[in-house]
Amino acid sequence: MKNYYPVTIVFLVFLFSSFKVDKACDYAGSNINYVKTQTEKAITMDDINIARYYAYKALNAIEKSKNQLKECGCEYAAESIAQGLFNLKLATKATSLNSTRILLNRALENTLGGIESLEEHELHDSKYGSNLLAMNTVVSKKELTSLKKPGKKELEKKIDISLEKYRKSLDKIVNSVDCKEARAFAQNIYTHCEQQLLKSNLTEGKKYYNLKTKEITAEALEQLKQCN
Repeated sequence: MKNYYPVTIVFLVFLFSSFKVDKACDYAGSNINYVKTQTEKAITMDDINIARYYAYKALNAIEKSKNQLKECGCEYAAESIAQGLFNLKLATKATSLNSTRILLNRALENTLGGIESLEEHELHDSKYGSNLLAMNTVVSKKELTSLKKPGKKELEKKIDISLEKYRKSLDKIVNSVDCKEARAFAQNIYTHCEQQLLKSNLTEGKKYYNLKTKEITAEALEQLKQCN
C-alpha cells in the first residue's frame, strides 16, 4: 500500500500546480481585458490629457498583472503585454493627440495579441491541450520545457508582423504630419529603444522588439533629417 503514496503525492502536486497556473492565467486574462477597455477609451478621447488618464489606468493594470503573467508562464502573452506597456509609456509622453493615438493603437494591438495568447496558452503548455490528458503521457522534463516556450524564430516572426503595422503608421506620420512634430515623435521612440537596449535583464523577445523598432524608426529619422 505504501508504494502508492509517492504516485498519489506526485498526482496531487501536479493538480495543485495546474490549478495555481490556471488561476494565474484567469486573473491575468481578466486584468489584460481591463487594459484593453481602458486603452480603447483612451483612443476615443479628443482631449490629450483625458487620453493620457486612461492610458495611465491601462499602464498601471499591466504593472499589477506582472506576477500573474509570470505564474501563468505564457511567454507569448508576456512578450505581447511587454510591448503594450512599452507603447503605453510612450503614449503618455507624446506631445500631440495624433501621436498619442498612434501609440495607443499599437498598444491595443499588443494587448489583443496578449489576450489571444492567454486564450491559447493551454495549447502551448501541452501536446493535447489539456493538463489532465498530459498525465497519461510520459513526457521528459526537457520536452515539457520546450513545449512551454515559443521558439526564437516563431517569436521573432510574431514581432515582425506586429511591427509592420508600426512601420505603416510611422510612414503616414512622416508624410502627413508637420516635419518637426514628426521628428520629435520618432526621436522619442528611438531614444526610448536605446535606453531599453542598455538594460541587462531584457528577454530575447524584448531585445529583438526594441532593436527592430529602433531600426524602423531610424529609417524614418533619416527621411526627416531636413528638419534640422
